[in-house]
Amino acid sequence: MCLLVFAWQPDTEQPLVLLANRDEFLARPSAPLAAWPDQPQIVAGRDLEAQGTWLGVNRQGSVAALTNIRDLNLAEGPRSRGQLVSDFLQAQLSPEHYLQQVVAERGLYSGFNLLLGNRQQLWFFNSTQIKPQRLSPGIYALCNASLDTPWPKLVRLRTAFSACYRTASDQQLLALMQDSQRAEDEFLPDTGVGLTAERLLSSIFIRGEHYGTRATTLVRLLSSECQITEKTYLTEGQRPAPVQFRLPLD
Repeated sequence: MCLLVFAWQPDTEQPLVLLANRDEFLARPSAPLAAWPDQPQIVAGRDLEAQGTWLGVNRQGSVAALTNIRDLNLAEGPRSRGQLVSDFLQAQLSPEHYLQQVVAERGLYSGFNLLLGNRQQLWFFNSTQIKPQRLSPGIYALCNASLDTPWPKLVRLRTAFSACYRTASDQQLLALMQDSQRAEDEFLPDTGVGLTAERLLSSIFIRGEHYGTRATTLVRLLSSECQITEKTYLTEGQRPAPVQFRLPLD
């Protein structure tokens, strides 16, 4: 998962509205949004190579999402980062308590940002830091650096989302994530991957020969249910209809 934007308003009827794009190598096998047969409390897409996920919810109203940190100076870890999301969604732990374990074991993973929450609280952790952050109400965006790092596509997406998320339909929100406009070279970050890659990765929706946006997901965490909608993107421009799950919450 490489791009998130979300509104966190815990004292309202809709505590969380979250949009996400999953950017990945096109050849990496994955399964679309579904209830997992072996862990039916989890509703998420699935990375079939490492068996984890980039974004998911469970039937108790927990939400988890992950992005990688694009920094060639960070050491690679032996564990798959996608397990951080799936492990939380099956654990009977609060976000704060689960993050205590994550902090202790963060060196076992390549660099990551982790967002964990429920209807009452939302937490963020960047693996290059030591202390998780409980988020105050507000609108946030996250890509492959840290929370609200002013990369051009992050600023562009947050501005567009802020203007419409309260009244926009699901289709209108999903469409925000299909913006393929690239940033001008002078505004690109330098993460060590080279100018050609920085250009490719600078758009909200990435279209590359071997790497690109594989899916867009919308999560609406309401006071009584969790709605999760996924739109996948296949080869040659195929765009199947979105899949949606509505999970009643206690």
